Amino acid sequence: MLKKALTLLLFISSFSALAQKQSALPYTQRGMFYFYWGWNWSSYTKSDIHFTGNDHDFTLFDVVGTDRPSRFTFDNYFSPFGMTTPQFNARFAYFFKDNWELSFGTDHMKYVAKKLQTVKITGEFEKNGSMESYTNEDIRLTYDFLQYEHTDGLNYVNFGLRRVFNLIDGKSIDLNIIPGFEAALILPRSDVTLLGKERSDRYHLSGYGMNLTGALNITFFDKYFIQSELKGGYVNLPKVLTSFEGDTASQDFFFSQINIVLGAYFHMFRRNRNKKPTSN
Repeated sequence: MLKKALTLLLFISSFSALAQKQSALPYTQRGMFYFYWGWNWSSYTKSDIHFTGNDHDFTLFDVVGTDRPSRFTFDNYFSPFGMTTPQFNARFAYFFKDNWELSFGTDHMKYVAKKLQTVKITGEFEKNGSMESYTNEDIRLTYDFLQYEHTDGLNYVNFGLRRVFNLIDGKSIDLNIIPGFEAALILPRSDVTLLGKERSDRYHLSGYGMNLTGALNITFFDKYFIQSELKGGYVNLPKVLTSFEGDTASQDFFFSQINIVLGAYFHMFRRNRNKKPTSN
């Protein structure tokens, strides 16, 4: 899936680069803003995870990680009291130039190392009062050994640059394509239980990420929109807190993300807006 996502994003970027210069629509003119809220579904490549602490230093190889979407219910996805429970996306953007936007967003993804999987391990850790060493041996990720999750958020706090290209300029409905690039800081609240230690469970800066984005946007009456997005990118986490004792883990992986979002355009300051350009 990841290769397909990256291929599609490159295709979208190439198409956009060849598009002719267009006049701005009323909602993509300089000085306009928008906000959106929606939900994501993510996938991740396998990754090596290195754990370090006073009583352990080992690496797990090719660990399988998945997302964890919330069960689809009204309370989980549409209630004001449960909106932050599922994997969600929020973004605020400003058009600093016609058709060009700068944005700030949070992608609340979730990452779960698959339970009870068998992986290779190299290194050592303390067990029953003595150190046990491993060299490329099989080990099963049982509950008493390791639970590794970023389920209170693999929080991808990002800044983005995007360009809007209009494909269909209708009277009431427009169709736009929006390629872009984003760079992020990762602020997870990791749920890690390692060797029976008390988990850290604190928000912390653990790394960075970057991604390409391609979006298909349907705008209604120059005001409201629904948008589907496809992202492909890279995450590097050199310092994940795994316990209150100062233990840490590190990993990096590629990811793909599919989003469905709803939003609206607005302007903060009173000004004269041009009418929608007419076709020649």
